[in-house]
Amino acid sequence: MAGVKKDTFIKVFMSGQEIFVIIIVALLLFGAEKLPDIAKTLGKGMRDFKRATDDIRRELENSTMDIRKDMSDVTDSIKKDVTDFQNKITRDVNEVNDSVRNDVNNATSGVRQEMNSVVDLCLHLWSGSVQVYTHRYSSQLH
Repeated sequence: MAGVKKDTFIKVFMSGQEIFVIIIVALLLFGAEKLPDIAKTLGKGMRDFKRATDDIRRELENSTMDIRKDMSDVTDSIKKDVTDFQNKITRDVNEVNDSVRNDVNNATSGVRQEMNSVVDLCLHLWSGSVQVYTHRYSSQLH
């Protein structure tokens, strides 16, 4: 009930009539002489109870702070390990990719050279055919 004022606490859980009835019953049971001592004892007990609960709350916060710090350290360590592993995998994949690319280029370079030779031969043969064809028909036209 941290943050709730005492006045609000009494208003929420007890009305003025209920408080009046409790005071009358206390006067009848204990008498007017003992009522201030009882109130003083109750007040002291409530202060001690509040102090004890504050101590418990503080201890719980301190102990959970240690746990939260440990969890944060573990999380950071795991993140670092995952990042390192990810970087290693990326390097390995890039190395394999470069190796495959080089192997493909080496394998296809011979094929490209042969294709270029065939294309050159075809072009040479075609240009020779065109020249023969042009020569044959140009002589017929004259």
